[in-house]
Amino acid sequence: MTTTVKPARNYGLDVLRVIACYMVIQVHSGEFYYIGDGGVVLNTPDAQVVDWYNSICRICVPLFVMISGFFLFPVNDANTFFRKRLSRVAIPFVFWCILYAFYQYFMGAGDMGTVMLNILKIPVNYGVEIGHLWFVYMLLGLYLFAPILSSWMQTTSRKGMEFYLILWGIACSLPYIHLIFPEIWGEAFWNKTPMLYYFSGFLGYVVLANYIKRFHMPARTWNYVAGTLLIIVDYAITAYGFMHRLPTEKYVSTLELTWSFEVINVVMMTAGVFLIVKNISIKNIPSTFQKLILDIAARSYGIYLAHIMLLNFYHSLLDEHFGSAVIKVPLIALCTFITTYVVIKLLSFLPKSKWLVG
Repeated sequence: MTTTVKPARNYGLDVLRVIACYMVIQVHSGEFYYIGDGGVVLNTPDAQVVDWYNSICRICVPLFVMISGFFLFPVNDANTFFRKRLSRVAIPFVFWCILYAFYQYFMGAGDMGTVMLNILKIPVNYGVEIGHLWFVYMLLGLYLFAPILSSWMQTTSRKGMEFYLILWGIACSLPYIHLIFPEIWGEAFWNKTPMLYYFSGFLGYVVLANYIKRFHMPARTWNYVAGTLLIIVDYAITAYGFMHRLPTEKYVSTLELTWSFEVINVVMMTAGVFLIVKNISIKNIPSTFQKLILDIAARSYGIYLAHIMLLNFYHSLLDEHFGSAVIKVPLIALCTFITTYVVIKLLSFLPKSKWLVG
């Protein structure tokens, strides 16, 4: 008789998931202090504080994608894969879209007819425009592509993965290249698929995670040296770019050039953090704390879906009591993070709770 040995749990990835979850909330906490009505830039001292705080937090979504991508392969049976993955993501997403439709009603944004219309719009896009839900569509897209990519991801050579990652890195540099050449390699108003189109997007983070998994997973000294350098250098680029553009850019869409999730400096920061934390192992850590980290990691998708309601509450509660974003941003983020975790934890005790919180 043969026995299957369950692989040891990688606590580093659970820690990364918790870090990413908190960073998402801090990113959204900071938006109150540099985004005005209509996406107009607020050039204030608080906006500068948000820059110093949240430039590192731009790795939040890329980290989520890398962690998801790390466990995505192999896809041995597409039907089973879709049934498990898509249902655990899509059904809670629809549930929270409905809740957000009613949430906006109770906040005075529309009548009951608007609620019903927003619910009917869910199959089209969001239902109600709660911006952070864009992430779910992107994640579902990666899941849809996973069975097609699985064989290549498992069998391609190291050089094959590096070839893809180099071209992806160039594609992630295009926002900077466009400062000199507005159109390059086939770009035009009638062509939305230029040369490196197929090497762009969040799929690169999935490939990067599996490249590290296959070829660089054991802890090595160079992981920490390279990771630290990547974080320091690319944080400086990310923060400087935001600060440099803050006095001159009118709209957030152009202000956040160095803050994009798919720009090369954020890619490098994400890789640096992943390399450092992936093998984290702390001896004599209390088991209670370990369990808490594992539980927060397990609830991270539910926390992501739900946190905006509590974020808005804490902003309205705390904003006027403190003068500077130095205090307000982390305080609002921390209160939101803790309270949302508690709410999702309580919901998890309900029957069939996986359909509510993932």
